[in-house]
Amino acid sequence: MALHHRAGPVVLAATVSALLAGCSGDNVTPPDVNPKPGFVGTITKSSYDGNLDDLLTAGLGKTGLAGAAPTYADPLNPTAAELRKLAIYNNYRAIVDIAANGGYGSLYGPNIDVNGNPTLGEGKVAGTEYLAYADDGGGRQNVTMMVQIPASFSKASPCMVTATSSGSRGVYGAIGSAGEWGLKRGCIVAYTDKGTGTGFHDLATNTVTQQNGVRAGAAAAGKNSNFTADLAAADLAAFNAATPNRVAVKHAHSQQNPEKDWGRDTLNAVRFAFYVVNEERGDRNSDGTARNTFRPDNTIVIASSVSNGAGAAVAALEQDAEGLLDGLAVTEPNVVMPPGGNLVVRRGNVTTNGSGRALYDYFTLANLLQPCAALSAAAQGSPGAGFVNTTIATNRCASLKAKGYLTGNTTAELAADAMNQLQAYGWQPESNLLHASHYAFATFSITMTYSNTYGRFSVRDNLCGLSFAATDAATFKPVPLSATALAQSFGGSNGVPPSVGVNIVNNDAPGGPVNTSASVSPSTGLLDYNIDAAKCQRDLWLAGDAFGTRVQNGVKETHRTANLRGRPAIIVHGRADALVPVAFSSRPYYGMNRIVEGAASKLTYVEVTNAQHFDAFIDNAALPGYDTMFVPLHYYFVKAMDAMWAHLTLNVPLPPAQVVRTVPRGGTPGQAPAITAANVPPILAAPPAANQITFAGNTLTIPD
Repeated sequence: MALHHRAGPVVLAATVSALLAGCSGDNVTPPDVNPKPGFVGTITKSSYDGNLDDLLTAGLGKTGLAGAAPTYADPLNPTAAELRKLAIYNNYRAIVDIAANGGYGSLYGPNIDVNGNPTLGEGKVAGTEYLAYADDGGGRQNVTMMVQIPASFSKASPCMVTATSSGSRGVYGAIGSAGEWGLKRGCIVAYTDKGTGTGFHDLATNTVTQQNGVRAGAAAAGKNSNFTADLAAADLAAFNAATPNRVAVKHAHSQQNPEKDWGRDTLNAVRFAFYVVNEERGDRNSDGTARNTFRPDNTIVIASSVSNGAGAAVAALEQDAEGLLDGLAVTEPNVVMPPGGNLVVRRGNVTTNGSGRALYDYFTLANLLQPCAALSAAAQGSPGAGFVNTTIATNRCASLKAKGYLTGNTTAELAADAMNQLQAYGWQPESNLLHASHYAFATFSITMTYSNTYGRFSVRDNLCGLSFAATDAATFKPVPLSATALAQSFGGSNGVPPSVGVNIVNNDAPGGPVNTSASVSPSTGLLDYNIDAAKCQRDLWLAGDAFGTRVQNGVKETHRTANLRGRPAIIVHGRADALVPVAFSSRPYYGMNRIVEGAASKLTYVEVTNAQHFDAFIDNAALPGYDTMFVPLHYYFVKAMDAMWAHLTLNVPLPPAQVVRTVPRGGTPGQAPAITAANVPPILAAPPAANQITFAGNTLTIPD
């Protein structure tokens, strides 16, 4: 095992212990104790045999994860165990391409061992699982934490991995990425939902999600509720009377702006993990209490995850003044830095300046332009193009022109202008074919969620005239959410509607509230994907009024420093990422880190061609074309984790910053041939000059 950088605090602790011993009357050293962190609430422990049930696959194994979704004995009253199984099933499949042709079972998956070989059978992992809330005692935060300790955990060489959830997912959100990698290594996995996890408060029935996923009345759940909207009884009644059948969602409506605390939440998960592993596996004092056997100075801890979870890992390492973390390995992190800076980023003949863009900035622009851009010549052949209605998108182009966002005389000219603006703002040309599917499945819902969360708006604010509700398939009007969907929401939701039957509603539609996609905009009289709401959300970023200031201040609370404290780190990102584009996030973060840390920087950056944000789209039958064009970024997540492990345990140098040039599978959309190792070349210890990412002065150069 490599020497750790935290010998100092251990010596200090020993010195304090000796001094205390010298001051005691009988010169007896005080016992070594394992104190429970003050932020940890009631702890629930479950044990899994690795056969009928397990930590990684909930008993489904490799085959079950790739098969049909698990069912419930009583769909209206699912048990906590059934909800857990479905949550693991859905969250695992949301992160990786589950098709054999895409690499599942051969390049990655529960059956692939730490050396990359398919030797683990169904890949089930025995061990124990602990759940608890992190909170200040008020029950308003209730950040879910989970620790999994595999039976293979070794006292002789202890290790830990963080697995903060991606997106707005629940606590199992990173089980298919950092969770799987850590469990296979015999490492403890420290999970957290970072305060954004699945928490649906159905306001009509006044029922909420509890920590284990089971629904209960808000009053009965009390402080065990994952999320209860902050509404007094009279306010709830008035809201339900004015806007019936609505749903409040934790990430959007908690009024906590949880992103500002993602680093803290990740570090708290590590603290919780040290506590429970010492309780379970630590040495004992003479009175039977657990000793502080496993500590940061003798346990390798890697901060990890993907997307929002990766952003949380980055924030945690920046904030880690205690020395809890040894290194970091992440993919596609959502990171936001203060605007400005003297960084220059060059790719070919394209130059950008500054520290990137805030997620809210680029999402609100995408939310305006993507439906129109999807009609451009540059977007022809887009996978999922059919999910964007051509007539409504054409109306959006016209409405954008009428409001001064676009210029042109024909739909083709307007669509070309929309696409050109997206590229000029920072989206890579490789993302052109992704705007249609991203608008259909991600952009609008994420924009609504973040406009609410950054400004700490309540559900009753109906910000920009929008709300969440189930809608009738024929009339598109809000209706009660089905009892079955509500009961099963923990197992099926991704935390951001549209999800489990909950849609986005345009409250301001002429004639009354309807599903926003089927609504007419009051200002235009057109079916144009509700341009009024999109403009309102964009104005919150640009305007100086009270609501805009609230949103902008919320974004400022999430700014990161780019200072990783000189610890080793590796960031991997897909060049074609249209959700968290490289020009807004990883590229400027790497460059700013080199400016901030200088020669002390131990961060490396790997950009992967023909890779994008949603591996789960690659072999999705509804999105043919992803399979022919894109390789799984998850494969490179595993390789980045392997590289960090080799660095921390064997002192193997991290690979230098580089572009990895992959080879698409090609073939017929929806019928791409099986992936092979030739499609996914390795991250090289000595990449050729044409693939080297370099930094000099204040300029980051990315090979074209």
